[in-house]
Amino acid sequence: MEQKGYKTFYKNMKNHYEKEFEVGKVYTISGKLKFGNNGNGFHFCKRLEDTLRYYPAMEEEVVITEVTSLGDIVEYEDEYNGYYDMYCTNMIRIDKILTREEIIKMFLQLPIHQVERFIKSFRLTKEEIELFRIRYLGKREIEDAIDYYQEGKKDTYEKRYRKVRLKEH
Repeated sequence: MEQKGYKTFYKNMKNHYEKEFEVGKVYTISGKLKFGNNGNGFHFCKRLEDTLRYYPAMEEEVVITEVTSLGDIVEYEDEYNGYYDMYCTNMIRIDKILTREEIIKMFLQLPIHQVERFIKSFRLTKEEIELFRIRYLGKREIEDAIDYYQEGKKDTYEKRYRKVRLKEH
């Protein structure tokens, strides 16, 4: 059964193991599917922002692709970190490289919890930050994520915590 998803690479379309991938190609592995650094298979996620957990998109440019699993799939649940849709497959096709514009447009339409995780994991330009501020005006989760993760205002959450504690007393 086919499963659509997303996979992120370093800007040279290489993964963590220096294997280079190309759009339009199908990649296969044999053996038992297993997650992790010593795993076996091709990892992908149903939600784009979950792929950013594995690549330093706040520090460097990455390539985000749409993919299709064409083989067996195993799911990994990591409730502690809030990531629920990590998958591993033995056959994957790299369908398309998403442009930055496509990525931003997509996230301007998604629910707040997905947008917040994206903002925490992907370096935005000043213009992109402004688009998110306008679209999610008054949404504290988004405003705080932008202030803290994008603009480096390290006391963002501390200020709110202090205000809450003062109200309690």
